[in-house]
Amino acid sequence: MKSNCVKSVALLAMLGMLAMGRAQAQGLPGNALERRCWLGYTAERSAIDMREPTAVRFVNLRNGYALRSPFMIEFGVRGMGVVPAGNPTERAGHHHLLIDTPLPRDHQEKIPFSDKHKHFGKGQTGTVLDLPPGAHTLRLLFADHDHRPYFVYSPEITVHVLGTRTAAPIAIDPAQFENTCSAWYQDQVSAPRGGAKEVYAKNLRDGEAVSSPFVLSLGAIGMGIAPAGRKLPDTGHFAVTVLRTGGTAQRLVLADGRTETTLDLARGDYELEIALLDADNKVALKSAPLRLSVTRQDR
Repeated sequence: MKSNCVKSVALLAMLGMLAMGRAQAQGLPGNALERRCWLGYTAERSAIDMREPTAVRFVNLRNGYALRSPFMIEFGVRGMGVVPAGNPTERAGHHHLLIDTPLPRDHQEKIPFSDKHKHFGKGQTGTVLDLPPGAHTLRLLFADHDHRPYFVYSPEITVHVLGTRTAAPIAIDPAQFENTCSAWYQDQVSAPRGGAKEVYAKNLRDGEAVSSPFVLSLGAIGMGIAPAGRKLPDTGHFAVTVLRTGGTAQRLVLADGRTETTLDLARGDYELEIALLDADNKVALKSAPLRLSVTRQDR
């Protein structure tokens, strides 16, 4: 018992030193209307979906969204890991994005390379897409090392590209809150992220309150995902350290290349630190602490 306490204290001290002087995680909007709007979607973003043990999905987009281009697409996969193409791995593969085109008729054939069949063979967790104005269909298709599809694909969604993205934000009108909140939110979750390399939580921002258990969806920019032990250039696997006010700590290592995990935490305040570990389990990228409050437990 004493040894475990000493380890917990040491872990807390180490993480505290690492956090000093680092940038803060992306926080909640400062504007009251925007904050209210963002928090209205927290439950949707963090909800657990147990309908299928293995599935892929768009983390940030929904059918019917209206977007400015270019826009961010975040990939989510449940029940399987991610690994770059050319690396045979059981229960792992990489994402493909189908744009304005149906599913392949023959699932045993390799997915073609074209403007309508985007391959993410470096193990990417998302992409930025630039499409012309109008309606476009999108679907995710998960495939093996040889680009042959698994029976794992998302529902097809339609997004409406309104025009070119500008620096001017979409405003929320308090007199028409529901409609303008929806437009503002869709623009926010699809806004491209800056920075050459980054590891982050796709579905939650610093300071949010969630119900437990909840899904934590993880993303990396400038790096791909691969299971532990795979010495592949510019790749890593996720680890999540959970710290609770009072000293309790736990660490989850997604060694199989998973990009999502379910956290079941008691009520209270927490800090989450997300890291990308290399093949030797050394930290390649680390996020700033993400503060969360668990306000309810759903049992």
